[in-house]
Amino acid sequence: MPKTASRLVWPLLFLLACSAANAAEQPYPSKPIRFIIPTAPGGGSDLVARMLGQKFTAAWGQPVVIDHRPGAGMVIGIDLTAKAAPDGYTLALVNPSHAINATLMPRLPYDPLRDLTPITVVATQPYGVVVPQSLPVKSVKDFIALAKARPRAINYASSGNGSASHLAAEMFAAMAGVEIVHVPYKGTGPVIPDLIANRVSLMINPMLALINYVKAGQLRAIAVTSGKRVSSMPELPTVAESVPGYEAIAWYMVLVPGKTPAAIVNRLHAESARAVRSDDMAEMLARAGTEPLGNTPQEAAQFLKIEITRWGKVITSAHVKAD
Repeated sequence: MPKTASRLVWPLLFLLACSAANAAEQPYPSKPIRFIIPTAPGGGSDLVARMLGQKFTAAWGQPVVIDHRPGAGMVIGIDLTAKAAPDGYTLALVNPSHAINATLMPRLPYDPLRDLTPITVVATQPYGVVVPQSLPVKSVKDFIALAKARPRAINYASSGNGSASHLAAEMFAAMAGVEIVHVPYKGTGPVIPDLIANRVSLMINPMLALINYVKAGQLRAIAVTSGKRVSSMPELPTVAESVPGYEAIAWYMVLVPGKTPAAIVNRLHAESARAVRSDDMAEMLARAGTEPLGNTPQEAAQFLKIEITRWGKVITSAHVKAD
């Protein structure tokens, strides 16, 4: 190489090397974060993700872009997350449908345990059992009596075939000995207008997405699905008080692509746990009977394995099939 060219090339290579080193040393996060919600707008996941995103932005000074990718029982959004670069700039917030799909959909385009890394379980909460105000039902016993008097004439909504709200209602119908007709929707948000108008007669869904409509007098809550009454809503009985042994719990979990470096996983966990325990977020969650958790990535991974087993048994016993 001529000396003149050499004098030009080596400084350029040095600058490029320094630039690459500086980029590699940039602290995380140094650019906007994409937060995928694999459900339709208007549900509990939407509320939780947006509040978490606000906390991340306040702590790190980086925008958090909420990206709704509903469809295929959350598979579309979760698959996007699983196949994203494992650099901490793509997160997803999932609910029990993520565990359900492991059994319901044996040909998933990703492995729920291998291809995704849990950051934390943000919170757990009971499902609320809600009916339209115009339905002549004020308790679980009332609903059971109505459904038995009119077999297969009463319907119920879910956020999708094979969703947690579907399986929770199927478990209720089986244990209560009633025949009710399933009407699947594409997410919780689209259900609300039809439920208020009594075009569908019941929904069992995370209370976080329903509580404002209950407080506004548009829907009537008749029970919660936890094993014991919720301290923030002590007037609401449990389903188990009328149907012994019934219990179902909802949850929200933050995931990142598999192989995300441990340092980034730990950074995301620390900030998520701090956000969940902040006064305003804890208060918002508590209003819907939701218990903040913020457990470790290792605890979240074990929690997911247990949930996969739990819902797998319900799917098998209820003979639920994916669309």
